[in-house]
Amino acid sequence: MLIQQLIIRNVLRQQQADGPTPGPSNHELWQQARRLLRRQLVNAGLMLAGIFSAALGLKGFLLPNDFIDGGVTGMSLLTAHVTGWPLSVLIIVINAPFLLLAYFHLDRVVAVRATLAIIGLALVLYFVTFPVLTTDKLLISVFGGFFLGAGIGLTIRGGGVLDGTEILSVFASRKSPLSVGDVILLINIVIFLVAAWVLSVETALYSILAYLSASKTVDFMIDGLEEYTGVTIISKRSEAIRLMITEKLGHGVTIYAGRTGYGGHGHQQEGLDIVFTAVTRLELTRLRTEVEAIDHQAFILMHSIKDTRGGLIKKRPLH
Repeated sequence: MLIQQLIIRNVLRQQQADGPTPGPSNHELWQQARRLLRRQLVNAGLMLAGIFSAALGLKGFLLPNDFIDGGVTGMSLLTAHVTGWPLSVLIIVINAPFLLLAYFHLDRVVAVRATLAIIGLALVLYFVTFPVLTTDKLLISVFGGFFLGAGIGLTIRGGGVLDGTEILSVFASRKSPLSVGDVILLINIVIFLVAAWVLSVETALYSILAYLSASKTVDFMIDGLEEYTGVTIISKRSEAIRLMITEKLGHGVTIYAGRTGYGGHGHQQEGLDIVFTAVTRLELTRLRTEVEAIDHQAFILMHSIKDTRGGLIKKRPLH
């Protein structure tokens, strides 16, 4: 009951900050409090699962075989190999500057959640024993990267961070013309070059394979099978296509008013409607088939979408 009262108090405080709007009823406040509590519990569960998955990837695969990963995790593994210090201590020490950077220059809420997640990972690495599951180098690279990437991805879905490199890359991208991806790539190039010199070229190459496995798993855990694709359809039969998307596929559409762009050599510029929608990649093939059945000359333009909000979009199940 104490937690529920605190949540209701936070809801009231937020509504007071938004302005003097008509106050909701006690029942509406209770429903908001329940939704907020449920969301926080789901986020905590995702972060806990991510911590244990990342710990399994580190202690069950990478650490016993002197493999590393990219980012701060790779720095910690490399330092542990050279100095013999406990990985649980290095995870906190090396991430500390990035957490302070996030707290003072980016987002304090993100910094607090990241701190809790990293401390949780350090505690699990210190107190929980994981068996060494394999000594095959290829399996270590693939599955060590998989479990580590799954842990990072689940933690991000829960609102936390297990690797301070992302914090540094966001900060650096704001202060330089480099993108977040460029900064991460440069950091990892340096890490793997040092690994090739300190460990061996073969170990560094296997570690790069582990990093690739982890990064693809992170993408999958964040985007899932329902990574969305924006589809723009230009056709003279736009109304039939709109009806097909809304009624048969159950997706919302946006209609743009457009004109054909070839009129310099006697062709008349005609007005037409342009249809835009967002579908998952699992639905993309069906959409293309249906559009081609209506108008095989339709021009279809596709691009990936990182996230969507509102409308008739079906959201991912983990939230």
